[in-house]
Order: sequence, then C-alpha cells, then structure tokens
Amino acid sequence: MALAIFDLDHTLINGDSDYLWGKFLVEKGVVDKTYYETRNDQFYEDYKNGTLDIMAYQHFSLEPLSKHDMTTLNAWHDEFMESFIRPIYQPKAQSLVDEHRAKGDTLLIITATNSFVTRPIAELYGIENLIGTDPEMKDNRYTGEVAGTPSFQSGKVTRLNEWLICNHHDLSGSFFYSDSQNDIPLLDIVENPVAVDCDETLASYAQERNWPIISLKDQ
Repeated sequence: MALAIFDLDHTLINGDSDYLWGKFLVEKGVVDKTYYETRNDQFYEDYKNGTLDIMAYQHFSLEPLSKHDMTTLNAWHDEFMESFIRPIYQPKAQSLVDEHRAKGDTLLIITATNSFVTRPIAELYGIENLIGTDPEMKDNRYTGEVAGTPSFQSGKVTRLNEWLICNHHDLSGSFFYSDSQNDIPLLDIVENPVAVDCDETLASYAQERNWPIISLKDQ
C-alpha cells in the first residue's frame, strides 16, 4: 500500500484557497478592503515567484482568524465553500484520488495553506489525512500565531517526515502530485513525482528529469 500525496492549490482545485479566503474576507467586509487586497495580492505574487516569506504571510493570513470565535468562523467557511471552492472543484482530480483509493493507497494532502481553510476541502475530496500549516489555538480561539513548522517548501518535507513516523508509514512506492516550484524539495524525495498544471520553473525541472506532466483541468 503506497502513499499518494496531493498538493491542494492549483492541483486538486483550480485556484488558490488561501488567496481566495482573503478575497472572501474582503467581500464580507471583515477586513479593510484596500489594505488587505494589496497585501494579499503581493503575497500571492511572491508565492508564485518562489520568494514568499512564509512567516510574514502566515501572520497576515491568521490575524483575522484571531478576531472571531469558532462558531462565526465555521459559518463563514460554509459560505466560502459554496461560493469559492465548489466552483473550482475538479472532477478529474477526484477521479485521480479515487483511482489511488481503489488501489488501497493511503491518501494525504499536504499544503502550505492553513488547516482551518483546508480541512473542509480535503473532506470534499474524501481525503482524511491532511498536513496544513497549523494555526495556534488557545481556549478554543485562534491566536494569530503558527503552531509548529509551516508546511511550505522544505517545511513540507519536515512535516511529512513527522507524519510518516507518527503513522508508521514510509515512502516506498509513493506519489506526489503538485503544480509548484515551491514543492520541488518534496517532489525530489518521493518515488513517483508528478507535475500537475505546473508553473514554468517546475515544468523545466520535471522535463529535465523525465517526470510525468499531467493536467487535471476540464479544458
């Protein structure tokens, strides 16, 4: 039984859930529109360019969570799923997940996006195992800080290795599907790396190593 690992944003879904959550908060009037949109857009460009300061971004994205209780946040997330995530759900991605499930593979999503935003999206695809950047929580409220290592770039390798130990698993026969140059450290250590609708940097890297390059988009 192999481990089938999936990136989330621009891999299983046709968009970036972290960026879209920011847009959702702007639409709800929860954050200052001008400031938040400008910062959100810049962080997104930094991510795509491979230059994101992950801790600066996490403090930015987690700060609004700390201002509201879980009942409110969960209600907002239900709205977010309907208005932003279901429209970018990809049936081809679901089929790939289901193929691995039918083989008896262990399914895992690993994403830099925080686990509050991503847990319901993992559930949408029927994937129980999730490694996301974990927001710190005290007294059933988010603090705005990060708990542990953000699952970004080499941090994904760190978090995966921790998960492997805790779950008595290894990387024999493992797959990892991702779109992003930021995931090269993890793609390099699995047995079956697959580039999915990837950026130019990852496309070149994958071509040099004869990795499969696939698309999960409908068009």
